[in-house]
Amino acid sequence: MFSTKGRYALRVMIDLAQQNSSDYIPLKDIAERQDISKKYLEIIAKEMVKGGLIKGASGKHGGYKLLRAPDDYSIGEIIELMEGTFSPVVCLEDNAEECPRKEKCKTLSMWSDFYKMEKNFFYAKKLSDLL
Repeated sequence: MFSTKGRYALRVMIDLAQQNSSDYIPLKDIAERQDISKKYLEIIAKEMVKGGLIKGASGKHGGYKLLRAPDDYSIGEIIELMEGTFSPVVCLEDNAEECPRKEKCKTLSMWSDFYKMEKNFFYAKKLSDLL
């Protein structure tokens, strides 16, 4: 299940893409359009800036804007930044230590198939698909 953080990040990205502007979009405007607390969006936006999804500027004409075109963002990268790995089990995470039960695990292939299916689904979808 995805948290509000991941779902709201998608809404922010969609909102910024819909503005189709090279100008910075004030967070208060996004918060009003999306009916989300500005305080909560500040936390989300800061994480998205740090993760390289958007650019932020402060001051009179400040706000946020996309760094790339909407078709250059996968939904998977947005969700993974905000929610963490899609891996359903620890042993499939990047840089995981090899599980000592790997050779006899009866469920590993199921988890692996699910992981690939979910990751492929979200990485195949682009932000532009949601506009």
